[in-house]
Amino acid sequence: MSTAAKAAHEAAIHEENIPDNKYDTLSLEASYVAQGQANRAQELKHALQAYRNLTLQQFNEGSSIRLTALVTLEAEDGAVKTFFIGPQEGGLKLQLGGEEILVITASSPLGSELIGKCLGDEVALGNSRYEIVDLC
Repeated sequence: MSTAAKAAHEAAIHEENIPDNKYDTLSLEASYVAQGQANRAQELKHALQAYRNLTLQQFNEGSSIRLTALVTLEAEDGAVKTFFIGPQEGGLKLQLGGEEILVITASSPLGSELIGKCLGDEVALGNSRYEIVDLC
């Protein structure tokens, strides 16, 4: 990501991007892209550090859901979804043994619904209800 940010910065300051007139915004647009990519690279650095510092918790049948929980929900129609509650980067999709796991944060709508719940509890997600069928 930082390589892309550097490339965008170079494009923003390159002599070919000097405006020909007041309506030529190529350089300005390139600078916005460069800044956005630099910001995203910094966010990813912070997220990576948060995951490196993360201590995985142990869960059993009586445990309540908290950070680092791997939670499986089952819908009323039998559809199953698995979520990992991480410190950052909610929305990231992972594959484990052919199963898709969606990373969510404790501050997300679903994450805040799940925190403190236990195996067998139900949560609402949109118009649907899900049962917590696995926690590890």
